Amino acid sequence: MRIAVIGAGIIGVSCALELVRDGHRVTLIDPGPAGGRQSASYGHGCWISPASVVPMSMPGLWRQVPGYLLNPRGPLVIRWRFLPRLLPWLWRFLLAGATVKRVERTARALADLLSDSPARHAALAAEAGVPELIRQDGLLYAYPDRAAFEAEALSWHLRRITGLRWQELDRAALEAREPDLAPHYRFGVLAVDGAHCTDAGRYVAALAAAAQMGGATITTATATGFVFADDRLKAVTTDAGRVDCERAVLAGGVWSQDLARQCGDAVPMESERGYHSVLADPVVGPRYPVMPSDGRMANTPTTAGLRLSGQVELASVAAEPDWRRADILTGHAATTYPGLAAGGGPVADDCWMGHRPSTPDGLPVIGRSARSPDVVYAFGHGHVGFASGPKTARLVADLLAGPGDAEGLAPYAAARFRR
Repeated sequence: MRIAVIGAGIIGVSCALELVRDGHRVTLIDPGPAGGRQSASYGHGCWISPASVVPMSMPGLWRQVPGYLLNPRGPLVIRWRFLPRLLPWLWRFLLAGATVKRVERTARALADLLSDSPARHAALAAEAGVPELIRQDGLLYAYPDRAAFEAEALSWHLRRITGLRWQELDRAALEAREPDLAPHYRFGVLAVDGAHCTDAGRYVAALAAAAQMGGATITTATATGFVFADDRLKAVTTDAGRVDCERAVLAGGVWSQDLARQCGDAVPMESERGYHSVLADPVVGPRYPVMPSDGRMANTPTTAGLRLSGQVELASVAAEPDWRRADILTGHAATTYPGLAAGGGPVADDCWMGHRPSTPDGLPVIGRSARSPDVVYAFGHGHVGFASGPKTARLVADLLAGPGDAEGLAPYAAARFRR
């Protein structure tokens, strides 16, 4: 079949690669280059983590919302002037995490996408000729003490019931693994199966190139809509012309919302705006990826330097970046690794802001559209898009090859927002 894949982030390029493997003629459509700075796949924390099953919305979160509104330096901020527009999404967001039963259900659905993500990425990187970009060295969560770890008991309960393997580290073990870590971190948890990518942009570009080698075509354009004859798809329209096709995969991240609406599905989705700063040549820092519990940020060694990634800013896709968010990440690194404070403290060599496409219940949208069975969704992955890209792609390819696993895809169906 001729299949148009809208979006060249990790989800889109993974889908393109799976579909050309299955023998389809694929056109990959994106306004920017695969792996470019316009994509959330470029600037995230580079973690490939089976531990990322904990949804953002958890029981009792509503009590913290006033604090988020008042704390301009917290890990989650809401810009006041956008609050009225955000309220419907926020209400659904809080309800999604209102009970332990609900977050357990969400965690299990996320685990189905993430449990074998390191192995899937390693296989893709090898196929694309860049095996060195995926490293499986484990992922470390650093805490001031065991009490701070135990305060997150529900998060670790969700990880336990979804099969995560981890090791607990005392201060001596922490120091052995990360000698530059500040001494006030005295307890750690190592997710032993976790992996990370050392150059996310180059990796996504390599997957796109592998898809091209398999016969895919890349079109630089913005998708604007669809052409249907009754319920059958005839083409995807773009600002550069029409792309004739029998099937389409909508993997455009946060920009998928309007296109999904044209296919009969009103999906509530907001951008959880994230930031990163990069220290190109830090004098000290982590040898392996670290997430300090008091900073809620990924500290990841990459080929470009130490990437400090995190923050959740709720505003609008069109709002200008608030680069103070990146400064907060850089400043926190100086307390996490005291050696960085020498010479006036660290200065970022690169800063970035991007859009996590987030549904209120923390689950992506994967499945057929209401308008036509020929349009398949693969968007809204929030914080887990990079890690879950390969598994999502296989689900999409199976769906396009036949009836697919309708029951297994039910947690991700767009229809859940109509109920």
